[in-house]
Amino acid sequence: MALIDTTIATVHMLVGGLWMGSVLFFAVGVLPTARAGNIRAAAFESVISRLTMGSRIGALLMFATGGHLAGTRYTAGSLFGSTRGHLVLGMLGLWFVLTALVEVGGSKAKSGLAEKKVRTPAEDAAPFYLGAAASAVGLLVIAGLLIS
Repeated sequence: MALIDTTIATVHMLVGGLWMGSVLFFAVGVLPTARAGNIRAAAFESVISRLTMGSRIGALLMFATGGHLAGTRYTAGSLFGSTRGHLVLGMLGLWFVLTALVEVGGSKAKSGLAEKKVRTPAEDAAPFYLGAAASAVGLLVIAGLLIS
């Protein structure tokens, strides 16, 4: 049983790191380039599509692995009545926020990309992607607190 738990915890951490890293990279690497108009619409749309799909896959895997970890490590009392439990619930809330912000940001950006524009869709989506990046940082901080 310990091998299964270790494997699930490892997958959870790897997926979380990749997911948060991709959102942060997009927010600080790709989005400023698009806001400046230095990327083609087709390339920007491709990156957004991959980020959105990766976010969806990451959300599903995090839900499955995190649910297993919470179910095996916490009781209802410890989840709602301890500091570690509150951190886990905080992660769950930020997980929902991150997923929603990436979805809305992608929708906002893609609506203008159909017209082969880049700057305006990037500006419209920027608050959502920057909020997603802030959520990702929050998730990584909480993960660090839970590990320590």
